[in-house]
Amino acid sequence: MKITNKKIASKKSSVAWLQRQAKDPYVERAHKEGYRARAVYKLTEINDKYKFLKDGQVVVDLGAAPGSWSQYIAREFPKSHVIAMDLLAIKPIPNVEFYEGDFTTDEALAWLNEKAPDKIDVVLSDMAPNTTGHQKTDHLRQMTLLEYAWDFAKETLKPGGTFVAKSFTGGTTNELLNDIKKHFDKVAHIKPGASRKDSVEMFIVGLGFKN
Repeated sequence: MKITNKKIASKKSSVAWLQRQAKDPYVERAHKEGYRARAVYKLTEINDKYKFLKDGQVVVDLGAAPGSWSQYIAREFPKSHVIAMDLLAIKPIPNVEFYEGDFTTDEALAWLNEKAPDKIDVVLSDMAPNTTGHQKTDHLRQMTLLEYAWDFAKETLKPGGTFVAKSFTGGTTNELLNDIKKHFDKVAHIKPGASRKDSVEMFIVGLGFKN
């Protein structure tokens, strides 16, 4: 890939990112299959392994932008009710309802209760902080987002529901992990093949929610 923008080309990190994108088979595949981001294949791999997505479910996608996870669910499970939430705006996706804002606010929860008055089958979270490059700081920020997602899931999941959330290598605090384990029949950790090799991300999968 030839980079013609002089400002971008002058930054080694930008050049490396663009070159990596150009060579990434998941980026090419997402483009061919009409998905908005390569991240969709993280979800497909997790679901292929644990088979928790089914038609007719109520699914909430936290940190949804740019929308590839919601896009996949709406496409492959068209009878499901998909609700996406993010601080960033996303382009509309057919059969997906979207809330732009902080999902932890009273306004967001009131909106969600209106859209999905009953309990939720699946809570997904691909939320990630803006990284600083400082490992401990980035890990703490990610754990904070994971805690927010788990608090939300714990209040909204129906019995038997599923929770999938991004974490970072190094794991959760013992207190948080023990709380998650207490509320599911099975808890697993997975790093999908679509996660970049140099990425520290991994995902926690909670199956069979119980109060």
